[in-house]
Order: sequence, then C-alpha cells, then structure tokens
Amino acid sequence: MLPPMSSPTDQDAGSRVAWSVKGFAPLWFCGLCWNWARWGIAFLAAYHVNEITDSPRLVQLTGSALWAPLLFGGVLGGVIADRFDRLQTVRVQLVVLVPSLVAIGFAERAGELRTWMIYPFLILAGVGWVGDMTSRRSLIYELVGDQRVDHAMGVEMASTASGVAIGNLLGGTLAESLGVGAAFLLIAAMLGAGLMALALVPRSAFAPQSTQGRESVLTELREAFALARDVRVLKSILGITVIANFFLFAYFPVVQRIGTLLDASAFEIGVLASMTGFGMMAGSYVIIRHDPRWRGLMYVGGVVLGMLMLIPFATAAALWVACVALFLASVGAGFFGATQSTLVLTAVDDEVRGRAMGLLSMAIGALPVGTFLLGEIAEVTGARVAVLAMVCAGLVAMAVWLTTVGEVLKIARDG
Repeated sequence: MLPPMSSPTDQDAGSRVAWSVKGFAPLWFCGLCWNWARWGIAFLAAYHVNEITDSPRLVQLTGSALWAPLLFGGVLGGVIADRFDRLQTVRVQLVVLVPSLVAIGFAERAGELRTWMIYPFLILAGVGWVGDMTSRRSLIYELVGDQRVDHAMGVEMASTASGVAIGNLLGGTLAESLGVGAAFLLIAAMLGAGLMALALVPRSAFAPQSTQGRESVLTELREAFALARDVRVLKSILGITVIANFFLFAYFPVVQRIGTLLDASAFEIGVLASMTGFGMMAGSYVIIRHDPRWRGLMYVGGVVLGMLMLIPFATAAALWVACVALFLASVGAGFFGATQSTLVLTAVDDEVRGRAMGLLSMAIGALPVGTFLLGEIAEVTGARVAVLAMVCAGLVAMAVWLTTVGEVLKIARDG
C-alpha cells in the first residue's frame, strides 16, 4: 500500500491520480455499469408501479425495498468483505442479479409482471448494492492506497452520479419508446459487461482474504457496532450520513409524483430525475478538480445545500424550475458523496475497513425508512408538502447533531 503524502505539489500531483494504478480502470468500469443499472432499476420499478397503481405509498415502497438491505444487512456485508475474497464477492452478486433482471424483463414483455413481484426483486438488487459498497469500494482503497484515495473516490462518485443521470434518462426514454421490459433487459446486458470487466483486475493487487484464526462472525459483528460507538469521528460522519439519507435523499422516488403534478411525460420525468445525476456529477467534478483540504466541511455543506434547494424543487410551478432546483440540490449531494467513502475509509485501521463500510451501508439504510415516511406523509398531504416537511426536519436534525457530535467539521486531508 502506498504511504500518505504530506505535502502535495504541482510536480507530484500526477501521483495522486488513480487511473495510473493497474486494475483501477476495470474495477471502476464495473462500478459504472452497476451504478447505471442500479438507478435504471430504481426508475423503472417506480415508473411501472406508478403506472399500474397511481399510489404515492406504493411508489415510495419501491425505494424502501431497494434500500432496505443496506439498513438491515450493511454491517453483515462489511463482515463478509473483511472475511472473504472481496473480488469474488462482487462477482457472485452480479452472477445472481443478471438472470433475475432477464426474468423480470421477459415477464413484463409477456404482460405477467405483477406489482408484488417488483418488491422481492428490488430487495435482491439492494443486496447487490451492499456487496458493491462494502467489497468493491474496499477493493478500490486497497488497490490505490492513501495517496490516491481522494481522486479514486471522486471519480467513483462521478460514476454514481452518471448512473443517476444515464439510468433515469435511459429508463424514461426506453419506457416510453420500447417498454419497461426492454429497458430491464438492456440493464442486464450492462451488468454482464461489468462482470466481464472484472477479469481484467489483477488478483495479485490484493492481499488474500483468509478466515483462519479469525474470530466468529457474531464477534466481528459486535466489534463493528463498537466502532460506531468508540471512534467518535466515525460516529460523527455516520450521523450525517443517516440524516442525509433519511431527510434529503428520500425524495428520489417522489420525483415521479412531482413530474405527474407538472403534467410531464415519461421522457420529461426521466429528464427531471436525471438532474440528480448531472448535479452530482458537477459536484463531484469540483471535488476532483480542486481536491479541497477540508473534507468534512464539504461533506456537511453539501447536505445543507441539497436540503435548501429542495424547497424550490417542491414548490416549482414549471418543469424547468424543478429541473434547475433539483440540479443545484444535487451539486450539494455531489460534494457529500465524493467525500463520504474517503472520510470513512481513512477514519479506521486497515483490518476493519470492510466493517466500517458496512456501518456506512447501514447508515445509508436510513433511506428506505425516510422514503417510507415521506410516502406516508405524501399520501395524506401530497408530495410537495411532504418534501418540505422532510427538509425542515432535516435542517433541525443537522443543527442538533453538529452541536453534539461535530468532529466531522474538523476533518482535513494531510498536506
């Protein structure tokens, strides 16, 4: 593993670039395919359920089902990432998910895709998300080392953001032109390409994972939870993640409802949803380009910006206003996402890095709870009021958390 740099200069800036590390490009490409697929799945599932049921509650439940495994299985996924071959774990989750996507696609094309079938499939996709978060991202750090982790996680966030944009645009375009089933089959092909790319990742780049001499799974689970309790800076980081996912990102599925209120077509709803991706890409680019010293401040500031810009999004009377507001909100989300994994990975020792990422996955798992709550509020008050209520509560929660556990604001990179 490469040692951390103490004082980067213009001459050594190139040594901070992750692309120069053999194996990073195919590992990143696999993540790119997964990110495009994940957001495409999220859009198509919400769109299909909205078309069939016209129920805000059932639409929001698609998000809850997709993100629930992060809440309930994140720490277990982290333990698995620390105990077993991480590269093989990533392969297995893709081998399972691709055929299930094909089955869903053909079921829709045959007119046999029922609403109840969507939710178990989304849970399976969420399990794949846990594996990607805990195993593949830990592999990235192991591959590039401390010196290049900021750049690596910046371009990783750009990959996630492009998935939000491309996944939603493809979902909206294909749902309108070819149908939902065809879109699911295309996503299966994307994941197949990502699976093949893993063959180009050199196994020699990683230390072998061994379970010999290790403590039991239950012991490691207890140790994982102890990290959140005992490492105060990690606790501070994870708290912001919980707040962001519960109060900010819960709006993802409700974009369908806001678009409907604005009389938008399927394609226009896809464009609106894609603003999340384009905004996150812009925010990630700022982090990659300027490599800000105060990681924690960018992390927190991004969440606050995102929440504030959801106010004009929720109250927009025209589609273009909603698009601009959602883009700006997502720039903040890009700041947050591009620094998130780096903050967690550098807050703990090497041997517990997978478990720390599992805790991060669990914190992200606050999202299905938030999306469910937003859906219940929207069922009674409407989508606009529901988003505004969540934003106001989120800003209060941020202020309280930072007052009590504010170490994250003090985090800066070396140099």
